[in-house]
Amino acid sequence: MNKGVNETEEFLRDFWSKFEDRDSADFDAEYVVFPQSATLSSVREFWRVEGEKRCDMLGITAFSWGVQNMHWESNGAFTGELAPSLVRELGCRYVLAGHSERRQYFAESNESAANRALAAHENGMRAILCVGESLEERESGKIFEIMDAQCAAFTAISSVMPEGFVLAYEPVWAIGTGKTATSEEAQDVQQHLRDFFRKAWGDSASNKMRILYGGSVKSSNSKELLEQPDIDGVLVGGASLEASSFFRIAAEAKEC
Repeated sequence: MNKGVNETEEFLRDFWSKFEDRDSADFDAEYVVFPQSATLSSVREFWRVEGEKRCDMLGITAFSWGVQNMHWESNGAFTGELAPSLVRELGCRYVLAGHSERRQYFAESNESAANRALAAHENGMRAILCVGESLEERESGKIFEIMDAQCAAFTAISSVMPEGFVLAYEPVWAIGTGKTATSEEAQDVQQHLRDFFRKAWGDSASNKMRILYGGSVKSSNSKELLEQPDIDGVLVGGASLEASSFFRIAAEAKEC
């Protein structure tokens, strides 16, 4: 819940300006931003007027934006929620589902998170389904049990992998705390997650699926994390609020 309309536009201009001083041909990662929902129309307009032209000039082909939360029903009396058709109309390509803060503060369940994720694909977008364990669950040795339960809610309603489906592992104990799972700890869980979906959806889907890591990611640890074989990208929190720090992570991504 950061940045208003003007701040969001300023951030985007600042972020793209960082590329102008670098060899942009090496920046072949995909970049996605998730602003507050009320600013999404401004992001779409920025893209139309300035963003697309900047990306073409810099040779960057994969930039998009998404929404932090979306309802699974197409419409109806769900005050405060966002309809999939509106999210798509605002140009969103991605939808976050089951973020740890939604689970912690707004009673998001495994089932409702799964429904939101599937609705994204059913409405022409892509889900980033977030899973993760609390410190108590980690210390009690229930990490994999928790991961399996959160993932099983989605495979229960989707017997095959939707095109472009993304999973994000975000250990709750490492979000906004300054604590980060070591690259080895993160890799162990991410490998388990890939193996879970391999059993559910088969080798081809599991190998194709992107699994992100999120949890106090910053430029000083992103490269080490991204070098792990089952970490395909990062879901960045606090370090994404400043264009310079977000860009440094983007610069590290091109090395991996």
